Amino acid sequence: MPEIIEKSSETTADARMSSYEEAHAGFSWGDAHALLAGLPDAGLNIAHEAVDRHVADGRGERLAVRWRGRKGERRDLSYRDLQASSGRFAALLEQLGVQPGERVFLLLGRVPELYEVVLGALKARCVVCPLFSAFGPEPIHQRMTLGGGTVLVTTPALYRRRIARIRERLPNLRHIVLIGRGGALKAKEQRPDTVDYHASTAGLDGDYEIGPTPPQTPALLHFTSGTTGLPKGVLHVHEAVVHHRHSAEVALDLGRGDVFWCTADPGWVTGLSYGVIAPLVLGATLVAYEGEFDAAAWIRLLAEEGVQVWYTAPTAVRMLMKLDSLLPERLSLPALRFIASVGEPLNPEAVRWGATAFGLPIHDNWWQTETGGILLANFRSSPVRPGSMGRPLPGITAAVVRRAPGGELTLLGDDEEGELAIRTGWPSMFREYLGRPKKTAACFSGDWYLTGDLARRDCDGFYWFVGRADDVINTAGHLVGPFEVESALMEHPAVAEAAAIGKPDPIAMEVVKAFVALRSGHVPGEALRRELQGLARKRLGPAVAPKEISFVSSLPKTRSGKIMRRLLKARELGLPEGDTSTLEPPCPEPPGTALPAPESPRAETEPAGGRP
Repeated sequence: MPEIIEKSSETTADARMSSYEEAHAGFSWGDAHALLAGLPDAGLNIAHEAVDRHVADGRGERLAVRWRGRKGERRDLSYRDLQASSGRFAALLEQLGVQPGERVFLLLGRVPELYEVVLGALKARCVVCPLFSAFGPEPIHQRMTLGGGTVLVTTPALYRRRIARIRERLPNLRHIVLIGRGGALKAKEQRPDTVDYHASTAGLDGDYEIGPTPPQTPALLHFTSGTTGLPKGVLHVHEAVVHHRHSAEVALDLGRGDVFWCTADPGWVTGLSYGVIAPLVLGATLVAYEGEFDAAAWIRLLAEEGVQVWYTAPTAVRMLMKLDSLLPERLSLPALRFIASVGEPLNPEAVRWGATAFGLPIHDNWWQTETGGILLANFRSSPVRPGSMGRPLPGITAAVVRRAPGGELTLLGDDEEGELAIRTGWPSMFREYLGRPKKTAACFSGDWYLTGDLARRDCDGFYWFVGRADDVINTAGHLVGPFEVESALMEHPAVAEAAAIGKPDPIAMEVVKAFVALRSGHVPGEALRRELQGLARKRLGPAVAPKEISFVSSLPKTRSGKIMRRLLKARELGLPEGDTSTLEPPCPEPPGTALPAPESPRAETEPAGGRP
């Protein structure tokens, strides 16, 4: 019987989805669509659902965004504020001659104007394309060229460091909108195509009327990196908002009035789908923190802002675990009721650690850039199975399949390993890889979307991640998923992070090699290496346990927190590293390791009532 962490009766009773079985049986996408306001002629616009409808319903004074700057600055935006400022930006785009369907690229960090610009571009029926603010000039050039970007919104500082040197290589780019952070451009830097955001929108009318928006109108463009070649542009439509709302409510237990914090960078799909759109559509208050990871600052923010629902990444959880000895025995965060994680599989040890450190297990869920939203989850009202991705959301049908050489699919039974497949038809499913019809078609077989992830399903319908199809290790005839090796190593109290790869071997075809980063206070050495190998053999058996273990200070990750195993393998074997534009730069041990007891939640935060 798989390990489970039971929920209290109180947790089950007040969860947004109290009965998984009843919610599945009674669900229809038509009913989910009907929960949104919509536009005339069956139109649907994400920005209208996120801000305008709340103002029209008399909720305009409700707090939408509570922004915290890296130097302690604060700024609050109500739904009425967002309606007006996003309307002014939409009007600016119109004034500049930008047409519906044009791509508006955002090179911004977590600044207050980010939310205004995203919603304004969607009101103008442009396609929003977020970029990581830490991207260098070449990754930006690649994506803006592939996406045909005609508008770029950025800051003067980022313009100087990232854009100025490639400006002449972006012939489609007609307008650069600068948000005045980091100083204005000098006279010699200014160009006719560059406008100041605040000065240009100040006199415009914020009461913007959104034009006709059929649900299939393109809305969002995200880029994903592959192991080789150029990044792929993943296109989503306005209808995706139906799934954003539904998934945030049932998978994140979010609703109107909740205080919600999503730590994802706005350049990543999670940072847009759940860091901007979903909480606003549900009428929640989203906390936006400009700073990077800092353990003490994060714990203080959770307490001071009375965060009720927290959506973060496994990397952040493991970093907190790494500093475990400096954390209070049980963190005092009385407002916090739900923690979820996404980005890569969450090891069972991290789920258990959350239950000890926060008094709450950390709920893993699964989705991809291509799916546009959460499809599998461990729900608040159900027992958590540490290490599991969870069960399909109401409205989602999943299966484990095997592809035949001719492309035919065989549905596999319980506990059989194969490729995770999702039946098509959910609203946030991507519509295409931009300009790559063959690549798009290869992701589908009949009515099934093929994810490229290997998984198995247990007899109770919970799905368990095995690995990416190209990550699986074949050692002496045994197919080994890196995740199971990594999870076994992380059971050791010294291990903060682990990654496993297959290393070519003349006899076994491949052997398992593991890379391990240690928690604070632990020192690498031969004795610890033998101890870890012994633990792995005990948990996995000698055929699966790593034959080699290397100690590293940190593991290469994308900025969204995914460990880049293929990069470890390339470096180990001296192979080309492929696209590394989303690679997180090496950084020193995170600051803020002294963790005082958190303060009480702010008295003025709104009462619990749901989550995005």
